[in-house]
Amino acid sequence: MIERPRYMEWLERWKDEPVIKVITGLRRCGKSSILELFRQHLSAQGVSNDNIVSINFESLDEEYPLKAKPLYDYIVQSLGHGLNYVLLDEVQHVENFERAVDALALRDDVDLYITGSNAHMLSGELATLLTGRYVELRMLPLSFAEFRSAWDEGVSTEVLFMRYLNYGGMPYIVRLNDDESIADYLGGVFSTIIVKDIATRHPRMNMRSFNKTAAFLADNIGNISSQAKISRGLTNDGGKVSATAVAEYVNALLKNYLLFRAERYNIKGREYLETLEKYYLGDLGFRFWLLGKTKQDVGRCLENVVYLELLRRYRSVAIGKIGEREVDFVASDQAGPHYYQVSQTVMESATLERELSALQSIRDDYPKTLLTLDRIGSSDHNGIKQKNVIDWLLEA
Repeated sequence: MIERPRYMEWLERWKDEPVIKVITGLRRCGKSSILELFRQHLSAQGVSNDNIVSINFESLDEEYPLKAKPLYDYIVQSLGHGLNYVLLDEVQHVENFERAVDALALRDDVDLYITGSNAHMLSGELATLLTGRYVELRMLPLSFAEFRSAWDEGVSTEVLFMRYLNYGGMPYIVRLNDDESIADYLGGVFSTIIVKDIATRHPRMNMRSFNKTAAFLADNIGNISSQAKISRGLTNDGGKVSATAVAEYVNALLKNYLLFRAERYNIKGREYLETLEKYYLGDLGFRFWLLGKTKQDVGRCLENVVYLELLRRYRSVAIGKIGEREVDFVASDQAGPHYYQVSQTVMESATLERELSALQSIRDDYPKTLLTLDRIGSSDHNGIKQKNVIDWLLEA
């Protein structure tokens, strides 16, 4: 099982705190595995099995109650003396699960952890019931550092990075070696999301138009977009889809973590802008499945990889606007903003000048970094650090 240290540290930090730990993320990104790793961690710390209740609602190993009150009664009957760790995986399969979660959260002898594969879990009644009583861990597929750790040190890191750019970071694909097997596996994952999580919830949705919209977005990673602009792009490609329909499709992709929206941020005015956001994929494997290997665009895919990594490391990530220039990413945490530019290469002086100019126009002292695939070149441009993106991804 691949270690996920950042997520394990988060779980350990919130362990025994009187709030519900809610783990969300794309299907098959590793939520069940992290709960299993955490269960093993609890056992290694000396927690008795009598004080660990672990249920996966997609497992067929045992039949569990799928209604709120019977599930609550089942869990309470399973509790041991003292504090109990209750781990509920894919709890959204339980009818009115919000009631069971709320009731368990009120007990002093329960430390509760739940997972779910779409953002609907934290919308509506559950969010209302649990206001101020939960913390969310948003899981993503494997980072490149985690992906690299699954392979022997003798395997070229550069070769593995190109594989990561092509196929994404879904944990299971590290076991697969050929395009056909990877495409089959990813097809199963994403088809399940589309059929089970999207089509079921939106029975009147035109799935042909939905798939065209998803493919268009996958082919336009990191382009400044609006729903009207996406609609026009689809029309130009011969597939007429209204802006209203595009809005519905984009929302479904966002809700199921297949897509992320990066808002624009006015760096000088310190405010978010309401129009012309960018979209990035929750995993590049979705792009491979939709478009195939022949449509690979290293520059776009590199930007997507950096965006996801910034989501792992920072509290928020936006795209920056400074005058007429654009900064690829403004990543913020409690220490303030960190500005990033991403370019496949800056070996040509004109490209280097263009990429640096946006960062140079920012009149503050917060960190500024240029990430490229280049292995040669200056590492410092008057305070702007230039780093190889692979080395940066492997930093602790």
